[in-house]
Amino acid sequence: MRQPRTRLPEGAGQIAGAQSVTRALRLLPLVGRDPVQGVSLGQVVEETGLSRPTARRLLLSLMHSGMVEQDPRTKCYLLGEEAYVLGTLAAQRFGVLDVAHEAVGRLAKDSGDTAFLSVRRDAFSLCVHKEEGAFPIRVQALQVGFRHPLGVGAGSLSMLAALEDDEVDEILSQNARLLREDYPRVSEPGLRAAIAQTRSRGWSLNPGMVLTNSWAIGCALRHPDGRVAGALSVAAIDSRMDSDRQLHLAAMIQSAAQDVEARLARQYARNRPRARAAN
Repeated sequence: MRQPRTRLPEGAGQIAGAQSVTRALRLLPLVGRDPVQGVSLGQVVEETGLSRPTARRLLLSLMHSGMVEQDPRTKCYLLGEEAYVLGTLAAQRFGVLDVAHEAVGRLAKDSGDTAFLSVRRDAFSLCVHKEEGAFPIRVQALQVGFRHPLGVGAGSLSMLAALEDDEVDEILSQNARLLREDYPRVSEPGLRAAIAQTRSRGWSLNPGMVLTNSWAIGCALRHPDGRVAGALSVAAIDSRMDSDRQLHLAAMIQSAAQDVEARLARQYARNRPRARAAN
């Protein structure tokens, strides 16, 4: 399935200042979607809606900073060395992927289906890790690097439901146009009802929001201070998601989430003495 466009509206005249920085940085998840082959300029244009000259100019600025590199043979763009360095530094504080990596693999193995780790990026959910189980029929609604509005998808919905009501209102308002145009199966009233259900039972259900036959169960992850750290989810074809199996998968994911949160707490406790020493 083609990922819905990340809309970056073009302004008149030369791109400059904070707007230029924001647009350039929003290209990084797209460039990082395929860390081996990279993405072409044409793909960037198609996915973002930017004009070809604007996309090229933004990519050149990222190349100048070392965040992006261009393969001299294929001309595709890949994340650069500086992106790796910054990611390594950030992992010391936001190491959710390292902490949750094993849990995602275990969920895929135990369920036989596809397991995911997603993180929040502003009003969106970004898939950062995926593991496939042994069941031969797999769902394709979510891939590493795919970004959906918060609330669209099981992990994404669980993160939205974990936020305070005023922040939920702000996010739904911010994403209203994108939801109307690119997600016909999703509505604001439907999301609000799903948020209430998620809060009530402690896990989220995606009943084919993106692809009709792709269902998923999700559970939010929290840092020790209560902030949303990400979400674990398991997706399967709808025939494998009857009510009994939903409960089974939900219990499995909640147990994995508790383990990840415990590891995050231990990591946080280890880092606190260093933080005090630095102060």
